[in-house]
Amino acid sequence: MSSSSSSRPAPPVVIPGSGNNIIVNPLQRGNPVLECIRNVGKEYGDIVADYQVGRTTGVLFLSLKYHRLHPEYIHTRIEKLAHHYTLRILLILSDISEHKDPIRELTKVCITNNITVIVAFSFEEAGHYLTIFKQFEHKPPNMIKERVDKDYTSMLRTSLTSISKVNKTDVETLRSSFGSIANIARTSPDQLSNLPGFGQVKVKNIKNAFEKPFRNHATNTLAFMASSPSQGPMGNEPHDGVEQGNTVAEPSYKPPREPSPVWDIELDL
Repeated sequence: MSSSSSSRPAPPVVIPGSGNNIIVNPLQRGNPVLECIRNVGKEYGDIVADYQVGRTTGVLFLSLKYHRLHPEYIHTRIEKLAHHYTLRILLILSDISEHKDPIRELTKVCITNNITVIVAFSFEEAGHYLTIFKQFEHKPPNMIKERVDKDYTSMLRTSLTSISKVNKTDVETLRSSFGSIANIARTSPDQLSNLPGFGQVKVKNIKNAFEKPFRNHATNTLAFMASSPSQGPMGNEPHDGVEQGNTVAEPSYKPPREPSPVWDIELDL
């Protein structure tokens, strides 16, 4: 571990009276969002963030209406936040009609300061976010993964519904008509077209899923060229002026690569 990382202050930890409590900065007294935090306890504590919803998770709260009147406020709060907390969140309340530009600018600031942006459009929604953050503090990440049963029918349904236009009803139709996925893969387009609910597009998607190669022609061409070092840049032409019979191949000229455009976050937002 480098000396810079070892000298970085550890995330602040406020031990609450109950493990289910959200620690609230006294500056947040009177904020209507407090009335929208339900099913978890709240208590005030001396913390850097506005809300501490986990031992190393801090949330800053910002109303765009307030930000429009005091644009320097959030910069001061982020500066005080420094390197505290592992997960740092800016919870934005979008309470103005022209919110696009302020959110874009705040997103730029958060990217450079390693802060995650969450936008709520009501106090109720903001309070719900804070509640969920606290309730899921100790939940494993695989909790939000799709659960697929291990029986054959469930795995067949999951596999086939990944094909565009194919739904669960179609899977049951295929299973009852052909039995197994191997039989489905060998089915002709005419047989599929005779099934109820199977049009040309759906039949084409199913056949492509089983028969279309993973590598297209362009990929195969590049792989062939890469595996043939004896060939020049233009296929069978020799490299740089080497004689072939009575002719001399001209050196191939490859123009310099154009520089990549400057990345602008505004183009992505």
